[in-house]
Amino acid sequence: MKILIPTAKELNKKAIPHKKISLSDKSTEIVSEIAKLSVEDLAKVYKIKDEKAVEEFSRWQAIKNKTANSYKALELFNGLMYRNIDRAGFDESDKKYVEENVFIATSLYGVIGAYDLIQEHRLDFLQNIKVKNQSLKNFWKESYDKSIEGEELVVSLLSSEFEEVFSKDQRDRFIRLSFMEEKDGVLKVHSTISKKARGKFLTELVKNKVSSVDEMKKIQFDDFKFSVENSDERTLAFITKR
Repeated sequence: MKILIPTAKELNKKAIPHKKISLSDKSTEIVSEIAKLSVEDLAKVYKIKDEKAVEEFSRWQAIKNKTANSYKALELFNGLMYRNIDRAGFDESDKKYVEENVFIATSLYGVIGAYDLIQEHRLDFLQNIKVKNQSLKNFWKESYDKSIEGEELVVSLLSSEFEEVFSKDQRDRFIRLSFMEEKDGVLKVHSTISKKARGKFLTELVKNKVSSVDEMKKIQFDDFKFSVENSDERTLAFITKR
C-alpha cells in the first residue's frame, strides 16, 4: 500500500538538520532554472513581497551551491495537515510503517519517502516554472506514474493540484478520502477541517498499521465516522456532526 500526501508551504524552523544531499538529475534541472531568477522575478513567480523573495532567493542559491542543510521531509513540512500528524508520538513500529507506506508528492524531488532528506524550499505546481519547455506537471508525470506502478492499493490524501500530475489511468485507481461536516442536515466540505482531518486520519492509519480499505472504514476520530451512504467504490466519506 502507498499513502500519498502533499507538501506544505509552511516549514518547521525547529527541524533537525542532517547531512548534505545530492540531487537527482531532474531535481538539478529544476534548481538550475529557478536559481537563474532574480529576487524580483521570484516575487512575481510566488506573488510575494520582495523581502520574502529575498529569503527564497537565498534558499535556491544554497541548494544550487550545495551548501543547503537537509531535513527529513515529514519533519520539515509544517502546514496544517502536518501539524495534525502525531509525528512526535510515533514509536519505532510507527516509523517503520511510515517508511514502508507513506510517500510525499513534491514538485522538486518527485514522489519521495516520508523520511527522505530534502532542503528548505518553496515550490508547488501552481508556480509558472518551465523546465525543458515543459510545465512542472508534465516534467514529472512519467516519474509520478512510475512511483506507483504495480501497487495494488494507492490511498490519496493529495489535493487536486498534486493528483493531476498523475495520468488519468493512475488517478482512476486511487482510493480518496472525503471529510465532511454535517450541520443542520447539510453536508459541507471545509478546507481547514479537511486539512486537519487528513493529518489525523494519517495518524490513525499509522498507529493502527492499516493495510486495507475495510480497515480504513473502521477508523473514528474527532467524531468523524465512515458514512456508507456518502461513499462510493473509490471515495470513502467520513462525516462529523456539529
